[in-house]
Amino acid sequence: MEKWFVSAKKADFKEIGRQFDIDPVIARLIRNRDVTGAKAIQEYLRGTIQDIPGPELLKGMKEATSILKQKIREKKKIRIIGDYDIDGVTATYILIKGLERLGARADTYIPDRITDGYGIHMPLIYKALEDGVDTIVTCDNGIAASKEIGFAKEKGLTVIVTDHHEVPFIEDNGERTYILPPADAVINTKQPGCPYPNKNLCGAVVAMKLIWALYDDSHIPETEKEEFLELAAIATVGDVMDLQGENRILVKEGLKRLPYTKNKGLQALIRVTGLEGSRISSYHIGFVLGPCINASGRLDTAARSLRLLQCEDAGEAARLAGDLKALNDSRKALTEKGKDAAIQLIENTDLKNDPVLVVYLPECHESLAGIIAGRIREKYNRPVFVLTKGEKGVKGSGRSIQQYSMFEELVKCGDLLDQYGGHPMAAGLSLPEENISLLRKRLNEQCNLKEEDLIPKVIIDVPMPISYISTKLVEQLSLLEPFGKGNTKPLFAQKNVKAINSRVIGKNHNVTKLQLMDEQGYVIEAVYFGNIPEFMDFLSARDKISVTYYPEINRYQGRETLQVIIQNYC
Repeated sequence: MEKWFVSAKKADFKEIGRQFDIDPVIARLIRNRDVTGAKAIQEYLRGTIQDIPGPELLKGMKEATSILKQKIREKKKIRIIGDYDIDGVTATYILIKGLERLGARADTYIPDRITDGYGIHMPLIYKALEDGVDTIVTCDNGIAASKEIGFAKEKGLTVIVTDHHEVPFIEDNGERTYILPPADAVINTKQPGCPYPNKNLCGAVVAMKLIWALYDDSHIPETEKEEFLELAAIATVGDVMDLQGENRILVKEGLKRLPYTKNKGLQALIRVTGLEGSRISSYHIGFVLGPCINASGRLDTAARSLRLLQCEDAGEAARLAGDLKALNDSRKALTEKGKDAAIQLIENTDLKNDPVLVVYLPECHESLAGIIAGRIREKYNRPVFVLTKGEKGVKGSGRSIQQYSMFEELVKCGDLLDQYGGHPMAAGLSLPEENISLLRKRLNEQCNLKEEDLIPKVIIDVPMPISYISTKLVEQLSLLEPFGKGNTKPLFAQKNVKAINSRVIGKNHNVTKLQLMDEQGYVIEAVYFGNIPEFMDFLSARDKISVTYYPEINRYQGRETLQVIIQNYC
C-alpha cells in the first residue's frame, strides 16, 4: 500500500515563469525542490563552475596544502590510502593524478574489501613504515580512525585526512563531543567549525578540492582542473549525494564532458556498455557505468578499476573495461540470489514484524550486502541491515529511509560493534556473530519510527492534465536535470483516465504499451515497465484509473511523438 500526496508549496509561478522564460509548471517544479529567490533560481537553471565556492573555504585546506607542497619539494614518499567503492576509487585517482602532475613521489593503496576491510588499519600503517613512506593521505576514509592515525603519528608519519563521512561523537545528556583523528590536517565539511557551505560533498570532490587548491598555488591552468569534473560527477552520483546546489552543478558539468572524455579507461567503459554516441545522464552513471566501477571492489580488487582509470593504452583499457562489465554481470546474478534469500527469510520468520530489519545471510558475499539492503528497503520501505559472515567475523551494510538516521542509531549500539561508520541513509558495520540478535533487539527497541513512516509515500509535483503536455514543456524539463537524490525526477498525475489498446510488448514481455484517454477525449501514448501481469489484471478490472507519470518525447525512425511513462496507478 502507498499513499499519494500533492506537493503544495506556494509561489507566484506565473511571475517566476515570466522572469526566467519558463513554463509556470517548470517554475512550480523548481519551488517544489525548495529553490527560492531569484539568485538561487538563476543558479539552479544556469549555474556554472564559477558559482561554486573555492577550496580555500574548507577547514584544514591551508594546513594540508602547506604540508604537501613541502613534502613535494623535499621528494618525500606520499601514499594515498583510498577505499574500494566508486567514490574511493575515483578519489584515489584524482589524488594520484594531481600529485604526480605536481611532481610528487606518490603511490596508492586501496584496501581489499575482504582481507583489509574499510579504511586505514594498523597493517596498512606497518606496510607504509616498511616501504619508507613519509606521508599518508586518506581519501573517502580516515575520519573515524583516531586510534590508527594516533599510532601512525607516534611512528613519525605525517597524516592528512580527506573524508566526507560523519564525524564520530560521544553523546552524554544530549551533549555531543565530536572525536576528530589526531592528523596533521583534516579536510571534511562535516567537522565542527568548517565554514564550507556544502556539507554533502562526496569523498572524490573533497579530494578534487585539495588538488584544485594545490593547482591554484602552482598556477596550473583552469582547463587542467576541469579534467577532474567527469570523475567528480561519477562519484557524486555513484555515492548517492544530494544533487542540489554545488553537487548539481558539478554533475551537470561532468556529464557534459563525459561523452568526449580524454580518459582512455572511461572511453573503453562507455564503449563496452553500449553508451558510445549516446547522451549520458545521471541514470547511466548510477545504473550502467557506476556499477561496473564498483564491481571490481565487490568481487575482485578495486585496484582493477583504478588501473582502468589510469590506463594510457587503448587495447589494455578495452580489456580492463570488458573484465569490469563481466564482473558486474556476475554481481547482478549474485545480487538477485541474495535478495530472494533475504525476502524468504523475512516472510517466513518474525523478522517481518520489525520496523528495522536486521537480516543475516551468512552465505552471501559480503560485498553485496549494501546492494541487497537497498533492494529490501525498496520492497518493505524500512531501514535494513544485511549482515554476512566474513573471514573475520560478521560484516554488514545498511540502507535507510528518510525518517531514520542509520549512523546515529548505530552510535547508540557502539558497544555491540567492532567497527561502524557512514551517513544517515547508509552505513557499514562489523560485529561478533553472537551480537547479531542483541543488535536486532536494541535497534528495534530504540526505534522511534511510527507506522505512518513505514508506508511508502508518492509525492506528486503537479496534478497536470495529459492534454497540457507539449513538446516545448518536455524540452524545458531538461533544464531541471541531472535528476537523482535531492533533485528527483518530476512526477505528474491525472485522475479518471481510460486505458485503451493495451498490449504487452518487448522480447521479455516486460513492457505494457497503451493509450490514455481523458474525459474530454484527448489521447496520448503511454508505457509501463513494472509488474506487467499485475498491471494488466488491474486494467481489465477497471473502466478508469488514476496514474502518476513522467512525459517524454519518443523518437523512433525519425518520428517524434509525445508519450508518458506511467510510474504508479490506482
